Amino acid sequence: MTERDPEEYTDILPDVTAETDLEEPKLYRVILHNDHYTTMDFVVEVLMKVFAKPAALATKIMLDVHRRGRGECGVYIYDVAVSKVNQVHAMARRRGFPLKCSYEAI
Repeated sequence: MTERDPEEYTDILPDVTAETDLEEPKLYRVILHNDHYTTMDFVVEVLMKVFAKPAALATKIMLDVHRRGRGECGVYIYDVAVSKVNQVHAMARRRGFPLKCSYEAI
């Protein structure tokens, strides 16, 4: 097998340019909202299971929801934020709670 000069192939390669102007994805804050029916224990459970929060932090966020009317669960890209909101609503529906969860652009 003979060696070929790489310059021989330049005429058959497509003219490709690299994109260097990549934008960071937009971020969304996921929020739990207070209601008068969902138990505090269930809110802590949601925070631990859906958002992987340790028990102490989940309790702190639950108290924000209870005292301030809302609590921040995390910041995610759009697809993940929507998925988390849907997981919370599905979990609450299965357990018979009207827990509301939403996301907002940062």
